[in-house]
Amino acid sequence: MLEHIIQSYKKRINILSNLFEINIKKKQIQELECKISNLSFWNNKNTVEKTVVKLNNLKNIYKSWYNINNKIKDLIEFAKLITLENADEQLVTKEIKDINEELSKLEIKLKFTGQNDENNAFISINAGAGGKESCDWAQILSRMYLRWAENHNFKTKIVYILSGEEVGIKKITMLIRGQYSYGMLQSEIGIHRLIRVSPFDSNKRRHTSFCSVDVIPEVNDKIDIIINNKDIRIDTYRASGAGGQHVNTTDSAVRITHLKTGIIVQSQNERSQIKNRAIAIKLLKAKLYEFEYKKKCNLNKKHHSEKSLIEWGNQIRSYIFMPYHLVKDHRSNYESSKINLIINGDIDMFINSYLSWKIKN
Repeated sequence: MLEHIIQSYKKRINILSNLFEINIKKKQIQELECKISNLSFWNNKNTVEKTVVKLNNLKNIYKSWYNINNKIKDLIEFAKLITLENADEQLVTKEIKDINEELSKLEIKLKFTGQNDENNAFISINAGAGGKESCDWAQILSRMYLRWAENHNFKTKIVYILSGEEVGIKKITMLIRGQYSYGMLQSEIGIHRLIRVSPFDSNKRRHTSFCSVDVIPEVNDKIDIIINNKDIRIDTYRASGAGGQHVNTTDSAVRITHLKTGIIVQSQNERSQIKNRAIAIKLLKAKLYEFEYKKKCNLNKKHHSEKSLIEWGNQIRSYIFMPYHLVKDHRSNYESSKINLIINGDIDMFINSYLSWKIKN
């Protein structure tokens, strides 16, 4: 049993090495380090910044691969001792678990190819038609992503929330801060379908609900996005929902409309109008950057077609509670029956399968 596990790890690490050209990455690191050691290199600030970031990313990937490779070698030696002494294989249970977790993380990390994959992410959830059902589904999804972020030790901030008329939420925008949060969460862009026996139906009938999820990278200070005052309209209003008496008695919420593109952003969860305005500007910059980037790459039409209609036939993932338990991603075809774990934030396997699918397509 132990030998079989070790052989499977060796196979996985070799596949990673070949698929993502680890030896080439090692050579690139050496070339960049040689380049940086040249004094003339530091004269160009733009080149310096890009090169240092690229070098650090390559080093992180190579270091992770190198450490796991060494752990597998150590495990092989330990396994030989266990076999010779007829010791209990349970002695290496923790090492096996740690290696498996590190390999899974590395497999995901190596699949990031976009220039903004390492950035923080704004994630927005919109309830589709269906009243209470869709609003409740939007709240379940928002909790799923908050728990996913918590599992990864990422920080979260709710930027804007619009409650449902009776239950749940109609719309929510959250900022998730953590390395590669955008790279991972881009797998969630699209329509999410829920099939279950409705808790709001006294006749216990099965209902289908839809929500759309959009994810954009937070723009960091290294990317210069200029917003002219003449191109935007800023409205302030009284926020609703949680936040205490202060939220309901002052016009602290901010809505910014970008007149040229029609993009609208809102922030209401900070106590002051100044803070809400700063967050709204940051969100607007992210949306403008995404808009221009998709336009240049000729992906804007495709990207928005994936999330345009919140209805049957456009879903990227289905969550089925009745007549059986199943969550299925309709792009990668990955599926799991562990629906209760998934809606509580355990979505890494869906992220991993999506990234593998993305590379192939």
